[in-house]
Amino acid sequence: MPELPEVEVVCQGLRPHLVGRKIVQIRHSGMNLRTQIPIANMFRHILSRTVVDVSRRAKYLIIAVDNGARMLIHLGMTGRLGFFPFEVPAVRHDHISFLLDNDLDLRLNDSRRFGAIHLFSGEEASDLEHTFFKATGPEPFNEDFSAQYLIAKAAGKKQTVKVFLMTTTIVAGIGNIYANEILFAARIHPARSAASLSPAAWRRIVQQTRLVLKQAIDCGGSTISDFLNADRKSGYFQVHFRVYDRQGEPCSTCRHLIEKVRIGGRASYFCPKCQK
Repeated sequence: MPELPEVEVVCQGLRPHLVGRKIVQIRHSGMNLRTQIPIANMFRHILSRTVVDVSRRAKYLIIAVDNGARMLIHLGMTGRLGFFPFEVPAVRHDHISFLLDNDLDLRLNDSRRFGAIHLFSGEEASDLEHTFFKATGPEPFNEDFSAQYLIAKAAGKKQTVKVFLMTTTIVAGIGNIYANEILFAARIHPARSAASLSPAAWRRIVQQTRLVLKQAIDCGGSTISDFLNADRKSGYFQVHFRVYDRQGEPCSTCRHLIEKVRIGGRASYFCPKCQK
C-alpha cells in the first residue's frame, strides 16, 4: 500500500503536467474499483473544466478544477498513474483515463482494483476537512502534529506505539514501512505501549517522522510492490531502509542483527540493542 511519501511523489509529478490543462474527454473501462467509479458525476463536474491545483491529503491525491469540484484518488495497493499520448492504446487494467487539451492521456491502471475515486461538486468540496476527512488525523508536517498532541492522544491507550502511529485518526499517511523506520530512528521499540512513552520520546518521534518522510519524498518514494511515480520512473528509497525487511542483517548503527516480530498483525523490524 503506497504511503505518504509515495503519494506525495505522485502529487509532485502530476502537478506540472495537469495544472492549467483542460479535461476534454473521459474514458472508462466499465470496471469499478474498490468503490464505484462516479463516472456520471465526472461528466457533470470535471469534463471540459481546467485543472487549477493538484494536492495531497493523507493518502489521497486531490485534483481541483476551475468550478470548485474536487476529484480524490486513492491508489490502493496497485494503482498507478501515468501520462501517455492519446494514440497509444490502453492496456489491461487501465480503468479510467482523462484526455487533456494537449493530447496527453492521464490513465489510472489498477490490476487489483483496490483503489478508489471520489468526486465532489464545488459546494460539496468546500468543506472536505469536516466531511470526508473528518476522522483523519493531522499531516506529519503540520504544526498540529506535535509531542503535546501525541501525548494527549496516547493517554490511557493500551496499543503499541507502532500501531498508534499507523492509526489514520491519529496521524495521516504513515503505514507499516515508515512506522518501522521512524521508530528505529527515534530509538524506540515498536512494542512499547504508547501511553508509556516520555515527552522526550514523543519529541524524537515527531522529529524523526518528518526527517524520514522528507528523505523518502526527496528520494522519490519506495519501490515496494510495483509503485511507479507519475513519470513512470521507479523511486529508490528502499536502498535507505535501515530496518524494514532486513531481518537477520546487521544493524547499521551497532551491528547487532535486526529482528522481526508481528505487531498488530503486521511485520515489525527492529534492532533489540538500539531499540530496547
